[in-house]
Amino acid sequence: MTKIWTVLAAALLGLGATAATAADVTDTDGDGMYSMEEIQAAYPDLTEEVFATIDANADGMVDADELAAAETAGTLVAG
Repeated sequence: MTKIWTVLAAALLGLGATAATAADVTDTDGDGMYSMEEIQAAYPDLTEEVFATIDANADGMVDADELAAAETAGTLVAG
């Protein structure tokens, strides 16, 4: 339930913004996680270094909590 609230809060904070948001990132393969390529579709300037920072548990993928945290922290910047 916390994950849902985190994602919802991140989405609501971004309402009205013209830049990309976590809500713009699509899990194209439906695995419940976000690859670098999936995030780059919304954030084209994403680098491997920034992706590694966002991937807090270093499992090679970003989950919804990590994505919301990165957006809240300003780590993700739309290009």
